[in-house]
Amino acid sequence: MNEQPVVFGIDHGYYNMKSKNCVFASGLTAYAHEPYTKENVLEIGGKFYVVGSARQALQKDKTAGEDYYLLTLAAIAKEIEHRKIERNLSVHLAAGLPLTSFGRDKQKFKNYLFRDGQPVQFSYEGRSYTVTITDVSLFPQGYAAILMQRDLLEEPSVIAADIGGWTVDLMRLDRQIPNAASCRSLEQGLIVCLNNIAEQARRQLGISPTAAQIESVLRGENPSLPQRLKELIHIEAKTYVQNLLSAIMESGLDVRAMPTVFMGGGASLLKRYAPAAGELCRAVILDDVCLNAKGYEALQKQLNEQAKQVQNG
Repeated sequence: MNEQPVVFGIDHGYYNMKSKNCVFASGLTAYAHEPYTKENVLEIGGKFYVVGSARQALQKDKTAGEDYYLLTLAAIAKEIEHRKIERNLSVHLAAGLPLTSFGRDKQKFKNYLFRDGQPVQFSYEGRSYTVTITDVSLFPQGYAAILMQRDLLEEPSVIAADIGGWTVDLMRLDRQIPNAASCRSLEQGLIVCLNNIAEQARRQLGISPTAAQIESVLRGENPSLPQRLKELIHIEAKTYVQNLLSAIMESGLDVRAMPTVFMGGGASLLKRYAPAAGELCRAVILDDVCLNAKGYEALQKQLNEQAKQVQNG
């Protein structure tokens, strides 16, 4: 086993799980017996789970069941394979929570992921792993991502809008410091946008597109869908962005007065629609869906380096 814990940044989204290099749907399907394929299959304690399948029902409390812990193990396995490092290792997890619930949920989520620091044996896609989570550090969502954008740090005030699967987490940063009083969490995330589009397609056109089809159009791809459906998707996406900007304004954050930094999975899909808001918003789009995970990891590595320097005098 490696002597120094490897730092893994992981973003536990309602819609997608993200690590520094990997993204997959936050879905988990349990099987009583071994599935016919090993692809995306997690085996632990004699039980089998297909990871990244149909997205699970919304869990506002991510510690209520085992799903997000199992998804964390899958994310670690995927990241290990991407980095081509040993499969028997100790891990320092760097994760995040919305600033609105950070103080309330921090210790609970840390305990949920830590599991007393005992080695965990599991297999993923037929490969065996022994992982010991030696520590868990938590950071505010959005804040870690913005700290990686040096040009934004020169702004005296910035609005951060982290568009996740279910919520849009807002905060204002003044001179790089989060203003706690400004933090809001709006239930207007990407899932809401996709559901609204699907509902309007059924009502207006009698067509029931899948979320994958809608996402494809939002990304600017050209799936084989009726043109009228594509036009409806674009119209509803623009409406979603305008409504979101209005909700941000109503929460007390003036998107006309300072840059609004959109990030998260929703930002990457809605990249083409935020600029259409024109004078309503000074939009900055950070479309790297892994940005929060990268931010958590980078911040923890910085803290580790600072601690080492202090220790060495």
